[in-house]
Amino acid sequence: MKKTILLLLVALATTTFGQNASKRVAAFNLEKKVAIQGYDPVAYFKQNKAVKGKEALTTTFEGVVYQFSSQINKDIFIKSPDNFEPEYGGWCAYAMGSAGEKVEINPETFKIVNGKLYLFYNAFFNNTLKIWNKDETSLKAKADLNWKKINK
Repeated sequence: MKKTILLLLVALATTTFGQNASKRVAAFNLEKKVAIQGYDPVAYFKQNKAVKGKEALTTTFEGVVYQFSSQINKDIFIKSPDNFEPEYGGWCAYAMGSAGEKVEINPETFKIVNGKLYLFYNAFFNNTLKIWNKDETSLKAKADLNWKKINK
């Protein structure tokens, strides 16, 4: 009886995790099935710049694949992935705040605020980071609410 209950609990936990992981993957900006278009999430924090990751240096966190520029950065990420994941699933922070929309980003246009990575659209003479900076507090509050609505 105890074994049956234990097996049922394990099966339930596995199913729930699988559903959460697939929902999470669906919410993320995964161009070419990789987060941040293959850029190293740790480099933003440690080097304060966007650095392209290598296909040979990848790890998966809750269904989302990340690439790294060095083994050291990969190891740092594995120890505390929540500290390095981009906000809003890697979608443009400005678009999330202004319209609640998932808009592509330029991984080289970013900002770190209070230990969080924000990414922005920047193409065709439209650098949304500049607009974000003019009203960051309000846009961030709206983006947080919109992201929660999207991920219900």
